[in-house]
Amino acid sequence: GLRHGVGAAEGTLGDLLAAIQSDKDERFATVLSRCSVLVNGTRVSDPATALPEDATVDVLPPFAGG
Repeated sequence: GLRHGVGAAEGTLGDLLAAIQSDKDERFATVLSRCSVLVNGTRVSDPATALPEDATVDVLPPFAGG
């Protein structure tokens, strides 16, 4: 998955996802909305989830199979 450093400031998952897609087109936003997001190895979907300064966030694209 895509690993993105959160940086020095704490924020929320929604803040991070907005920053990731801020300079991308609509197609990227569509794919990102279908991705699974892990914070420190745990799946999360609530954009209000707080991200600690040292969080590892994995964005896993949609894929088929099992």
